[in-house]
Amino acid sequence: MPVPHHPLRLAVALDAPQAPPPSDAAPYLALARLAERGTLDFVTLGDRFGGPGPDALSVLARVAPTTERLGLVATVTTTHTEPFHVSTGVATLDWVSRGRAGWTVAASTSEAEAALVGRRPAAPAAEVWSEADEVADVVGRLWDSWEDDAEIRDRATGRFVDRDRLHYVDFTAHTFTVRGPSIVPRPPQGRPVTVVEVADAPDAGHAERARWAVAAARADVVLVRAEDPGTAGAARAALHDRARAHGRDPGALRVLASLPVELESPADAVGLADLLGDWFAQGAADGFHLRPADPARDLPRIVEGTVPTLRERGLFRHSYEGTTLRDHLGLPRPASIYAPAREAVR
Repeated sequence: MPVPHHPLRLAVALDAPQAPPPSDAAPYLALARLAERGTLDFVTLGDRFGGPGPDALSVLARVAPTTERLGLVATVTTTHTEPFHVSTGVATLDWVSRGRAGWTVAASTSEAEAALVGRRPAAPAAEVWSEADEVADVVGRLWDSWEDDAEIRDRATGRFVDRDRLHYVDFTAHTFTVRGPSIVPRPPQGRPVTVVEVADAPDAGHAERARWAVAAARADVVLVRAEDPGTAGAARAALHDRARAHGRDPGALRVLASLPVELESPADAVGLADLLGDWFAQGAADGFHLRPADPARDLPRIVEGTVPTLRERGLFRHSYEGTTLRDHLGLPRPASIYAPAREAVR
């Protein structure tokens, strides 16, 4: 397995998998500030359409002004949320965080979730993930529908935008159409970071194959749930191959191994650093997405025990060098897909 040539990436989930989510954003604020003190790349916050607890995008919008550098990645379901609303919601988080937003693409498959909306019955998982691919595509196009310099704010002429730099996306999918343009200016990152979580192999069924297809075609970051470095490394190589088949640069795809962690003592935190360093040296992943059993107990041990050990070994940053989530991940800021077309007709 090829060994990554960049620093190790490190992210952590704020969700407690075995505990009901809190009813407000307050508990997440302290956890996010702690993660930022550890110079982690980003935190993730899950969401389930119609589930208990506050909306993930809203919580991270509350977290944004209390942090300065930490990336903020919210889960957003694409099944019962209009693509236009997905686009504007994530773009707004990118604006309020000044370029630190990302979203984890999710799909809803239960009848209970479908019944909350009543628009249509639940569809098979492979079908809703095929729809998620189309949603992720059009969301990116909506972010691009305002060129970077579309806002002119010219008081002398009373013109707020240059209409030549706004674009209709005119997107027709199997289950929806979007005319565009967006009602939100292009986000600070151009396109906020798109994250997809997959199992460690694409052949587990139609649904997992569909998730892998979305990851290869749309993701900037893929979270792979793997139990050993060999499996994780094979998944990373397979995702690179699939991204290349889509005409993408596989070097611009970050593949993180997503691992459950339970740190019952400070010594466990150092043991975790040993494990991460070993997996990274074997080329298993570009970094790690840690899923603590108890974030309130485990995150302090990660920040105070695992992170310093990784730093001592030269594997992890001592401070943030950039200001955006794309900076942290070493990902370029993409140009609007519509800007070259405008230049060509001049």
